[in-house]
Amino acid sequence: MKTTPAMEHDDFTLKEKLSYGIVGLVVLSGSFFIGRSIVRGARATSEQKKTYEDGNAASFAQQLRMAFENDNYFEWGTDKEVVRDVLRKVPSKDYFKQVINSYQKLYARSLMGDLKSELTTSEYNEMLSIIAGKPDKITGSYKPIITYQQYLAWAKRLKAAFDITYWFVPGTDEPAVKAVFMEIPTQADFQKVANAFLKEYGNDLMSVLKTELEFWEIGAMMDIINNKPKA
Repeated sequence: MKTTPAMEHDDFTLKEKLSYGIVGLVVLSGSFFIGRSIVRGARATSEQKKTYEDGNAASFAQQLRMAFENDNYFEWGTDKEVVRDVLRKVPSKDYFKQVINSYQKLYARSLMGDLKSELTTSEYNEMLSIIAGKPDKITGSYKPIITYQQYLAWAKRLKAAFDITYWFVPGTDEPAVKAVFMEIPTQADFQKVANAFLKEYGNDLMSVLKTELEFWEIGAMMDIINNKPKA
């Protein structure tokens, strides 16, 4: 019976050890998260300084984030035209990876994840096609050459513009169509886009345009192409 206090003391000591272990684990975990937050904050501050230079990866990342937030009294939701404009300015796929990395540093978020959540399916597909049509990398001696990949990217962007819905009602994203038409450099290139559209989707582009656009819109759109050089 005299050993009971010792046993109780041993039990209490074991509880103390467990308690100290749990407390230590909590402190260690807290220190880890605090340390990670400090590192993230420092990294974001460092990256934020780069946003003042227009046209770099950090600036593009910030513009995309602002387009997602788009907080003002007159509009709500993501400003997709700004998103489109920013992605059109990104010179290459390799540079877009830098934008993704900068976005992660600035906001500790995935740019691709935010694009997917902020845009409709057709809008998201359009933005992916913008990047898909860019060269892999640009060097000092780079000369832009329009490849089938670019023609297909333009065709896919047009298809995405045709597939958009507004509150489950089918529609057409006219600004997206116009953006593609503005980028196509010549009438000959437009025909190659039409060929890529036919090959990819089995439909004649001009017929689809006449179906998707009002009669007064189709004329204005085609004027953009007809005013370009023939070749």
